[in-house]
Amino acid sequence: MSVTHTGESASQETDRHRWWALVVIALAQLMVVLDATIVNIALPSAQHALHMSDGNRQWVITAYSLAFGGLLLLGGRIADLVGRKRTFVVGLAGFALASAFGGAATSSGMLYGARALQGAFAAVLAPSALSLLTTTFTHPGERGKAFGIYGALAGSGSAIGFIVGGVLTEFLNWRWCLYVNVPIAVVAVLGALALLRDRPGRTDARLDMLGAALGCGGLVAVVYGFSEAQPRGWTDPVVLSLFALGTALLLAFVWWQSRAPVPLLPLHVLRDRNRAGCFLTMLLAVVGMFGLFLFMTYYLQGILGYSPLRTGLAFLPMTAAIITGSTQISARLLRHVPPRALMVPGTLLAAGGLLLLTRLTVDSHYASEVLPALVLMGLGMGLTFMPVFATATAGVAPQDSGVTSATANTSQQVGGSIGTALLNTLATTSSAAYVTAHLRGGADRARVVPEGIVHGYTVAIWWAAAVMLLAGLVAGLMVTGRAPKHGAPAKAPVREPVA
Repeated sequence: MSVTHTGESASQETDRHRWWALVVIALAQLMVVLDATIVNIALPSAQHALHMSDGNRQWVITAYSLAFGGLLLLGGRIADLVGRKRTFVVGLAGFALASAFGGAATSSGMLYGARALQGAFAAVLAPSALSLLTTTFTHPGERGKAFGIYGALAGSGSAIGFIVGGVLTEFLNWRWCLYVNVPIAVVAVLGALALLRDRPGRTDARLDMLGAALGCGGLVAVVYGFSEAQPRGWTDPVVLSLFALGTALLLAFVWWQSRAPVPLLPLHVLRDRNRAGCFLTMLLAVVGMFGLFLFMTYYLQGILGYSPLRTGLAFLPMTAAIITGSTQISARLLRHVPPRALMVPGTLLAAGGLLLLTRLTVDSHYASEVLPALVLMGLGMGLTFMPVFATATAGVAPQDSGVTSATANTSQQVGGSIGTALLNTLATTSSAAYVTAHLRGGADRARVVPEGIVHGYTVAIWWAAAVMLLAGLVAGLMVTGRAPKHGAPAKAPVREPVA
């Protein structure tokens, strides 16, 4: 009886600390997700200051997401091998230094390099954060609440980035969109050192560097191919070669993972139907979501004439809807309904929001035509993200928790990279075709060009809606897990020796 009493006391003591640990983990995750979009609104100012060309300015966004997504699996494995708390702290410190380097950039190349470096350290930080969350909260009730908060940050962090980016750009300058990470990281490091607990890392295994090179190289080639399709055309030999190279490298990656002594991504992680369905649903959903962010930012500023701050604030209702959907709906229902009962309606709501935006014109109004779509999109993403993260990481053995968490984050970042490059290419080519077709004789260029830009946006948003519906189909067919299983603590972690 005395042993039981002592165990209960220890559990209560741990409970007091674990919620403060969640604050630290959430702060780090918010910084990582926020940085994927915080520079979007500041991009015109940074482009002017550093003399970037229109063709190269996208690399401020893409360099971050590519390095992040391409190296996440390696980061997850490092977290498993060296210890999650240690990689969490190193990732925070490196992210802060890369942010300071980018804020002080004196050339476009320096900024691209800093953004890639941010992505690399984020690739170490993000899987450590999700792994610590997974191993800290194993009780179903607490797990639902914790993942509700995490899912809200994962879904709304991008929108929050627009708001913070707008405030910093308008009242300070674009460099503060990078400098702002330094004080956040300092607070998170101090909190991590004081509050986070972790098992020792595994020093008996080694890193799969060949797998990292094949996987990262394949992703870079595919995304670079999408970005080059706009200036060169889809049938250009360079574009086709990039797609062929990327596909070959990714196939080689899968082949090598089935034979590597210590694989970067153990294929048994993907053989679980529910987990694979969650990864694919996340990738497809984020393609549509990032497309919305990209086009609405340029639509609000370029067509409706909003300031950076007003543009950022215009995303606030969507952020509130994501948080509401994740913490007040998904977190409450996930213990009682199958995950797909939230994910499928969520993707359908998001697709409905995108379809509303296909009706945009140069004369549309925010309150009547943009706001309802943003709210629908936010609720849909809130319903989708939380069960995706909770289901994908549930019941994973401790030695695979880091790589599983990394795969979930990789799906998000790869989806964002592909969505930005692909949908931007579709929008730009559609706009150019529209302008060329309508500028005949004495046509009013000042009228036709904005109409062409909006036409390009709506064409790309149609595609984004189709991809979002595909995400719902994948969730409905592949994620077949039942409600009681998703939040149960795994048995393996209980038996794992601490030493």
